[in-house]
Amino acid sequence: MSEAEVIVGSESRSLEGRLIVLGVTASVSIYRSVDLARRLMRWGAEIRVVMSSEAQRLVSPMLFEWATGSRSITVFGGAESHIDVARKADMLLIAPATANTIAKISSGVSDTSVTLLAQTMLGSGKPVVVVPAMNKALYDSPIIREAVEHLRRIGVVVVEPVVEEGKAKYPPVEEVAWRAEALLLRGMDLRGRSILVTAGPTREYIDPVRYISNPSSGRMGVYIALEAAYRGAEVYLVHGPLSAGLLRGPARVVSVESTEEMLNAVLSIASERRVDAAIFAAAPADYKPSERMGYKILSGHSISVRLKPTPKIIDEFRAACPDSLIVGFAAETPRSSGELASKALEKMRRHGMNIVVANNVAGRKAGFSSNYIDALILGPGSRSEKLGVVEKKMLARRLLDLVRDALSDET
Repeated sequence: MSEAEVIVGSESRSLEGRLIVLGVTASVSIYRSVDLARRLMRWGAEIRVVMSSEAQRLVSPMLFEWATGSRSITVFGGAESHIDVARKADMLLIAPATANTIAKISSGVSDTSVTLLAQTMLGSGKPVVVVPAMNKALYDSPIIREAVEHLRRIGVVVVEPVVEEGKAKYPPVEEVAWRAEALLLRGMDLRGRSILVTAGPTREYIDPVRYISNPSSGRMGVYIALEAAYRGAEVYLVHGPLSAGLLRGPARVVSVESTEEMLNAVLSIASERRVDAAIFAAAPADYKPSERMGYKILSGHSISVRLKPTPKIIDEFRAACPDSLIVGFAAETPRSSGELASKALEKMRRHGMNIVVANNVAGRKAGFSSNYIDALILGPGSRSEKLGVVEKKMLARRLLDLVRDALSDET
């Protein structure tokens, strides 16, 4: 078994049986495509690399052959034509894509191996993903911007670069791989849907430097928002202070701090547009001090803080948007799986949720601030689905499958 074969499917089998052709062109960020290829292989994909002639001047085809275990294609012909490769391939992922490559694909020019394959894949109705990487001034050129928009109009998925230091840089490898996986496995099945997501904790201040909060990182809500956006939904993300970091994505983002601010942001979004589904993955503080001190309380003294309830965001939203699908989360510390289900079901009925994710936070390996969650999904239609301990990214995918199906049943 080769070194490349060892890593195939080592993280998941989600892309098993899929052939992704990685087109690489002459950007200095080409080295990052080695990591991209390996990431997709770890999810089970077979990778073939097609290189433009200019790309070969920067990196030897042998590097990609080592990384993927397959011969790199530099020129089509003989026993392996662009027609043959397009027929076998499930997706073409061009990363990095230079300005020259983008302009040629947009204009129908097919004078490199990568652009020739791109035209053939588009003509075959197969997905094409483009990852631009170049100088920012070049990326901002009206001609290139129009070419990018034209690619989008004809169905090409363009992953926006990271713009910093005067450059339009190659995005994080994890993001590119996730975008490709979502498009290949789930398509744009949420296109035309408007989804509101909340994420993270909120803070209720006792004085200017002390507050009541919880250990929520916001990772669950961020993953849901990204997965929904990658599947074509119009996404609105309202989040409190995040410790997990906010991954880049095509969602519209509103940052808040207190529970009341989160409520106001949610209701503002709902008042301006129809919300097909609202997924309340945030962990807003349930209580706040009855009185907030305007000065720092001296340390070293005992103090008493009287608390009062914060508004219930999910209840306020349900009253404002009675026709929206509502998904809630119930974090519990149960003594049994039966208790977890019964507490979640009670919350589901009390708050008018269509779907509830019961989150067992009693264990140390899942829950707040973890990349994993111990989850039980209830509803719709009295459905019960025990997932156990799973990655939050996998829960986001499954949850949005249920949202998609529930919304389809309503129409």
